Amino acid sequence: MEALLAAELPEGEGWQFEPKWDGFRCLARRNGDEVTLTSKSGKPLARYFPDVAERLHGAKAKQFLFDGELIIPAGDALSFEALQLRLHPAESRVRKLAKETPAELMVFDLLELDGKSLTDQPLSSRREKLEQFFRKNDGEGLQLSPMTCDRNVALGWLSRSGGALDGVIAKRRDLEYRSGERAMIKVKQQRTADCVVGGFRYGDKKSRAQPGRRTGEPGSEVGSLLLGLYDDQGLLDHVGFTSAIPASERAQLTRDLEALIEPPGFTGNAPGGPSRWNTERTGQWKPLRPALVVEVRYDQVTARRFRHGTGFLRWRPDKDPRQCTFDQLAPELKPSELKELFAA
Repeated sequence: MEALLAAELPEGEGWQFEPKWDGFRCLARRNGDEVTLTSKSGKPLARYFPDVAERLHGAKAKQFLFDGELIIPAGDALSFEALQLRLHPAESRVRKLAKETPAELMVFDLLELDGKSLTDQPLSSRREKLEQFFRKNDGEGLQLSPMTCDRNVALGWLSRSGGALDGVIAKRRDLEYRSGERAMIKVKQQRTADCVVGGFRYGDKKSRAQPGRRTGEPGSEVGSLLLGLYDDQGLLDHVGFTSAIPASERAQLTRDLEALIEPPGFTGNAPGGPSRWNTERTGQWKPLRPALVVEVRYDQVTARRFRHGTGFLRWRPDKDPRQCTFDQLAPELKPSELKELFAA
């Protein structure tokens, strides 16, 4: 189930509020001896989180399906970077990280139990069964996400966003589970979007690693990432850029990007050529195979493009590029619109 972005938490009866955790969204299933963890993009995750898989295998219940979030606690916050490091091809490396930085599954919905689907039941019923499950199967590494029906409590969660919390989710308690639909409400402290990296430009300085190279030629480091979103026709449109890339990452990132160079990059609206502010070389851009997803922070959107440069937040290896669509940039819903949409 997906979420709509809103400016404020909804008011009125019938809402359930939950923290939005800073992790990897995950469907966790146990069917007898088989345990699977699946990302939002449909990719298997169990081999990268053997600690969580083992915990699920140790539950008393033999058949269940959770909707939850994979998280790695780091002090009073959660480490998204530690999650990213788990996506490593070497099993020995994954096992080492699992011991050093154990992951947990924060569960917020129960979709199947003992071979019976619960998705057609209202959230209030699913939540009751989920709490019963945890009373019987509670243990380290498997966490029940808190919830409240008190809007003031949820506002307190929202005010503390930025560490472990990424915002607050509001759900209708009388609603069944609507897979693939935007049937939840999401409120965040800042505007962010997951974008496809459809191309890049080299920087306007000579590479310190390879002195003597001319600007914009192989050997120069990446200067900016060109961002794209898919439209309703499945075309990748250029929507802006980000240049706030940590200096320590530029050399390796440049090598990674050059390995992905492949036209056309953007299949819809593409970046323009050089402007009066660019030299010939810095105005040129290199198209990439749509394989990388980055989360950026933005302020305003004008004519389906970011009005200004965006802030680089993090890579999103857990997201499928095809999930990066324009509906992320829809105007934030107002309380009156929420009431009309959900008949609250």
